[in-house]
Amino acid sequence: MSPTLSINRRVLKASHLTLLTPKAYPAFGFVVSGEDCMEISRTSQSITDVPPAESLRPGEAAEPAEASRSPRRSTALRPLRSFVGCIPAVLLGLSILLVWDLLVRTGSVSSFLLPYPADVARSFWNSVRGGLFWEYARTTLTESMLGFGAGAAIALPIGYGIARSRVLARTLEPYLAASQAMPSVAIAPILVIWLGYGLKAVVVLCALIVFFPIVVNTALGLRTIDRDVIDAARVDGAHGWSMLLHFEAPLAMPAVLTGLRTGLTLSIIGAVVGEFILGDQGLGGLLTIARSNFDTPLVFATLFMLMLLASSLYGVARFIEARLLRILGE
Repeated sequence: MSPTLSINRRVLKASHLTLLTPKAYPAFGFVVSGEDCMEISRTSQSITDVPPAESLRPGEAAEPAEASRSPRRSTALRPLRSFVGCIPAVLLGLSILLVWDLLVRTGSVSSFLLPYPADVARSFWNSVRGGLFWEYARTTLTESMLGFGAGAAIALPIGYGIARSRVLARTLEPYLAASQAMPSVAIAPILVIWLGYGLKAVVVLCALIVFFPIVVNTALGLRTIDRDVIDAARVDGAHGWSMLLHFEAPLAMPAVLTGLRTGLTLSIIGAVVGEFILGDQGLGGLLTIARSNFDTPLVFATLFMLMLLASSLYGVARFIEARLLRILGE
């Protein structure tokens, strides 16, 4: 028989959380009962009392506040809002290109040190059309994904342990903070001695770089969960895996996803740094080759390719994050 969770107004106003609904947690069958039935906003901006039955006319049902809004109008304006939102970024990019071109044309900077934007664009297009970038980018992407996966697999449980155990937090946090004082360039030679040159050392270096932000955000997300909500769930019988899957994980998900998104972007840096020191593969190796040949346009084109790769990963992470949060909110 499904248990019933009775939540008073004090707990709801203190928590400002939205995931305690029957739809969000079917495994427990939670029901907000009695006069304290309230509508909790997903964005935690408002908590609206459901009108009492006495104030409604016979046969009239209470309508949510959002019913007055037009979903069709909001959907129709969404592409326009996205386009308008991109205008500042486009204007900033065009301004940078204009200043760059003026600096070279006026002779303020040598074209050997800073090539013309047109030369960089030509080198980029030739590298893409000839398949040069795809070959090297595939290697960099493989290394970053493997490193990100390994780092996340270790960081997530450690972050959970730090958030739930004061002893573990006091034991590990000083070492985690001290590890950030060591630059990745200094760690790479040690990895060469231990693991040798090749994919394994680059993957480990990527994992070390993405590890810290994922741990910090995971611990932060779990620590900021409202204790009243967790206590109410414990009273109703949630514990262990059921507590983690149905309460802690959904409530901490925004912070955890932020850490994963940051780590995914940083994994590209780890792969490139590893390729600089540990081998001549990937886009980092291509940068080394272009620098040795004094091919400045190719250097800038490769840097632009790295920015595109990192931006693409960031965009994919944002899309997945939005979808997951939308699913949890339904």
